[in-house]
Amino acid sequence: MITNKQRKFLRANAHQLKPVVSAGNAGLSEGVMHEIEGALSHHELIKIRISGAERDDIKTMADTICENMDASLVQIIGHVVIIYRPAKDPKIQLPKA
Repeated sequence: MITNKQRKFLRANAHQLKPVVSAGNAGLSEGVMHEIEGALSHHELIKIRISGAERDDIKTMADTICENMDASLVQIIGHVVIIYRPAKDPKIQLPKA
């Protein structure tokens, strides 16, 4: 679990990122989940664009992704979800809790 201070730090770092995975009307298919896994393993902090979904559905999808990927939800802005999962050798040094 990340603290508010760490979440703020991650939001600032995610600002310049582009979405690396897009989930369409089909939702969170096995292929999309595989792409998210690969992106998290490589980048630690990623943006995911979820198109064609309502606000409540986006929150539900974000929670599902975080639960399945053992990741932390950083922020949801419109149809873009920012999530973080530290790598085995973390590239991003989070501020102390």
